[in-house]
Amino acid sequence: MANAREALLDAALAALAHRSWSTVRMADLAAAARVSRQTLYNEFGSKDGLARALVRREADTYLQGVRRLLAAPGPPERNLVAVAEWIVARAAVRPILRALLTGAWNERLPQPRPVRPGARLAPVPAQRRADAGPPAPGELVAETAACAGEGWAAGCELAVRIALSHVVAPALPVGPQCAEPESWSPMTPAITRLIETILSVETTSPRKTMP
Repeated sequence: MANAREALLDAALAALAHRSWSTVRMADLAAAARVSRQTLYNEFGSKDGLARALVRREADTYLQGVRRLLAAPGPPERNLVAVAEWIVARAAVRPILRALLTGAWNERLPQPRPVRPGARLAPVPAQRRADAGPPAPGELVAETAACAGEGWAAGCELAVRIALSHVVAPALPVGPQCAEPESWSPMTPAITRLIETILSVETTSPRKTMP
């Protein structure tokens, strides 16, 4: 039922583009994914279970993207800059990822509640993993840094934290109007040069690790 599960998660994500999580109806999601309501409940157990799965998938997809960028041919420091730029751009258009990275959840998003102690384990393995709960912001940063390997983990964490500072306090356009969260700008060339400068200093070090 992997295809049905992905279709239901896609339907839930699409619904969030137009309404808050509290107004999303399970019946509507089942209809949008062209599956029965029973299939939906078999996969996720409840709306809270669906929320946990949706947030877990967002975290997993983010980490897959980080690994892909770090594995690209080229100098590691350039790949870390690419990761930082990608985080800013992706967080600007994916509110769940932005909340995962910053801890700034709002009423529109499906902030998952933890599974009750002693609750029966979900029959679907993917759901059992989701029910364990999403990573906290600090945990997700640590997981991101670990993707770079031991030699570059500290440099990766630095690049990620600089990117997150831009996500939290983005550069504002010149003019009387402040930018709305959905229009957060990409990282400025100055921020990119800052990361490159810091990491280029590191690459001259015999240890090849950030101090």
